[in-house]
Amino acid sequence: MKSQSIVTEIESVKELLDQEHPLTSCVIQGLDLRGLTFSEVDLTGAVFMGCIFDEETSDGKNLECQLRDSGALIFPALPDLPYQPYRPQLYTWQELLDGFKEDNDQSLDRRIYDHFSASKNDADIIEALAQRIHDHAIDDALNDLLDGSRKPVGIMGGHSALRDDPFYRKVVETAWGLSRAGYYVVSGGGPGIMEAANLGAWLGAYDRDAIDRALEILAPSPHYTTPGFHACAMQVLEAFPAGQESLAVPTWFYGHEPSNVFGTHIAKYFSNSLREDGLLALATSGVVYAPGSAGTMQEIFMDLCQNHYKTFDVVSPMVFLGQEHYTEKTGVWPMLQRFAKGRDYAAYLSISDDPDAIVKFIQAHPPTDFS
Repeated sequence: MKSQSIVTEIESVKELLDQEHPLTSCVIQGLDLRGLTFSEVDLTGAVFMGCIFDEETSDGKNLECQLRDSGALIFPALPDLPYQPYRPQLYTWQELLDGFKEDNDQSLDRRIYDHFSASKNDADIIEALAQRIHDHAIDDALNDLLDGSRKPVGIMGGHSALRDDPFYRKVVETAWGLSRAGYYVVSGGGPGIMEAANLGAWLGAYDRDAIDRALEILAPSPHYTTPGFHACAMQVLEAFPAGQESLAVPTWFYGHEPSNVFGTHIAKYFSNSLREDGLLALATSGVVYAPGSAGTMQEIFMDLCQNHYKTFDVVSPMVFLGQEHYTEKTGVWPMLQRFAKGRDYAAYLSISDDPDAIVKFIQAHPPTDFS
């Protein structure tokens, strides 16, 4: 939940124009302010982050210098970047995929990934700073979205799961049930189980029969590397255009995997460590784990630590979808049971192959403060 602050964040030109009181203690972030003047506005303590200004005022003076002289603090825009470090809101898939063609991907998402990949492990000081500023802006936008009025449930699992995998369907059904029960589904934003989670949430606005129809549409292109993968997803959106909201939290660290189009809000990060920790931290109403590989194992133990140490002051459910996978194949379930024995969060662990049972368990175990 976002803490109370005396700072007022202004994230659109309309908000700025509607501001009736002085801009004292206001933060104006990532806006194009060309054509606006501030000659009669109290700017003491105002902060402009990455805004674009006219180079000079009508009397020939440099506007940025005039703003500083009036008491404003200006964080300058950083040039020659394919992304806006000071962005005031989360992404949408429409923004990220603008310019996408299957045979010639010139989307914003791809251009940012290519830029990031060129210096992934040895970014210079300016590029590293720009990425940190960007990820801070995403953190801030996430706080605005998850303002305490939603009940986020994370769904984790393998990125390589095919659209015709039985667990892909089970995750769609689980997310569908959670969405209809009033929960806010959160995924890692990529393909596989992550796509299934956002798809199920989107279809929460429709009867259960929509799941069968959507999976039929997706069947011809089961993996994100097969032709028509994106086109099939777009056909689902055309068939079911009025879905429910959900959140996707992907990263350009794995940017070769496409962001799925079923999440309505996309919090895309450069730093995978910030993204992983934040993704689990915001899922305050619980996390569902479908089968996955090493990445999913990492998420399980990060979540375990958050419950074990009550890192965020509450204990919330950890539910495992796939009894054979988590008992016989990995041994994770019996190990967690032994580890949690005698602790508060032991009652918040569950395993099932039934999506409906998973939804009921999460409903019966709201996040609880045991401090």
